[in-house]
Amino acid sequence: MDAIGQLAFALNHFAGLTEEDFKLSENCWLPKNYKKGEFYNLRGTVCTYFGFIVDGVFRSYTIDEKTGEEKNVFLYSANGFVVSFKSFINQIPCDYHTQALTDASIIFIRYTDLFSLYNRSHSWEKFGRLLAQEAFNITMSRIEGFILKSPEERYLDLIKQHPDIFNNVPLSYFFVFRNSRAVFKQNQKKNFR
Repeated sequence: MDAIGQLAFALNHFAGLTEEDFKLSENCWLPKNYKKGEFYNLRGTVCTYFGFIVDGVFRSYTIDEKTGEEKNVFLYSANGFVVSFKSFINQIPCDYHTQALTDASIIFIRYTDLFSLYNRSHSWEKFGRLLAQEAFNITMSRIEGFILKSPEERYLDLIKQHPDIFNNVPLSYFFVFRNSRAVFKQNQKKNFR
């Protein structure tokens, strides 16, 4: 399946957009390739486009001003969307960097084109509502995860949400999981004895 086909399938699966709905947007989507380490969006800039990841992995992160430590905020992988959502919907500067962790390909749509689709089509307007709900759910799950889940449970959630992540991205990006991963593996071995 080509990239446009992947996108149409994902939009249908996510929001029930039909072939006819998708055709309204077809000329708005543009391809873009990223090399590992390139930025999708920089902190302090306004995110003006919404991307669908054809292949590759991105992360949003912030840098602790006191320690210089990078802290991952979100991960985005193939067949998912990449966007600095708060910046995008409000057209305000972003609070974090979004960077390709691997070579990556996306198809993106500009803010003005997407919002034009919202005004032209109830199906696209529904997509926007579902997207906002998904962003809220992801954010709440992250917050609740830090409060209610152990590092081991968060590690399992990461693998469930991004099954191929450790095949593509060095473990060093996930310093918070280093000790948790070792403990988890030890616990698994104990459970199978």
